[in-house]
Amino acid sequence: MSLMRYVYFDGEGGPEVIRIGEAEAPAPAAGQVLIEVVAAGVNRPDCMQRAGVYPPPPGESNVPGLEVAGRVAALGEDVKTLQPGDEVCALLGSGGYADYVLAAEPLCLPVPKTLSLIEAAGVPETFFTVYDNVFTRGRLKAGETLLVHGGSSGIGTTAIQLAKAFGARVIVTAGSEDKCAFCRTLGADFAINYKTQDFVAETKAFAGEHGIDLVLDMVAGSYFTKNLSLLAVEGRLVQIACSASGKIEGFNLWPVLLRRLTITGSTLRARSIAQKAEVAAALRESVWPLLEDGKVKPIIHATFPLEQAREAHELMESSSHVGKILLVTGR
Repeated sequence: MSLMRYVYFDGEGGPEVIRIGEAEAPAPAAGQVLIEVVAAGVNRPDCMQRAGVYPPPPGESNVPGLEVAGRVAALGEDVKTLQPGDEVCALLGSGGYADYVLAAEPLCLPVPKTLSLIEAAGVPETFFTVYDNVFTRGRLKAGETLLVHGGSSGIGTTAIQLAKAFGARVIVTAGSEDKCAFCRTLGADFAINYKTQDFVAETKAFAGEHGIDLVLDMVAGSYFTKNLSLLAVEGRLVQIACSASGKIEGFNLWPVLLRRLTITGSTLRARSIAQKAEVAAALRESVWPLLEDGKVKPIIHATFPLEQAREAHELMESSSHVGKILLVTGR
């Protein structure tokens, strides 16, 4: 196999530690495929890994990158469902910022016919995360109301589309009027500019006496008790990140008991391949038809050449984007 380019971090820190190196492409082990990467998604956990606060799970590459799309280049032993040349998108534990990457066979999904290979790189991380947390853990049903914080993020834009596709009502928070307007174009029933509006008061006014059935939150900190105050009886709070703080001061447990609330959360990266494969199978059955029909899609804000991973991280951390940021290899 020829040399491949890959991104690495020259220490812990800001985007300035990002470097490009060269190495031999890896060989797939049993149950793995080697993917020639066309594009890779840029995600918040990549920035956290760069800062030294979210290391890869044991046994994973130190190269960042949790999702890619590309072509199968080689097969490990016992791979039954894929062939060289197949176009796939894949969820990874690490390694996506490169010309080639190893992926587990069960975590490779066919590229929907409505998407280009570049667009498909924006699917795995957000669609796996949203489906598992909103529909499996959060148990969102048709007719219920979902509140999504960060509605203009990759997670948020995916959550809006999927929740609406499955018949739910959606409220979002976002950081500007333009972002709120964009969320409404995706189907959000109500959008709140959290920088200029009180999202608790606005949500209560819109949701009415019943309240919110499910909150999908990545902020935590002071949002935690505010989210609980909005939940209906039997409401659910799903925490997928703690960008403000993971510690909650003065938390009063009584509302949880009295309204029979559920507080749960998850991360995706450290789970076993078998656990992630369950999510992949559910996506293929329930969500892939929506992608194939063009009813939902990844929202792509910007693409950068692999060599401009630093600029991609700077854009991610500016929070000025709407949807996904991708790195493109040119292959």
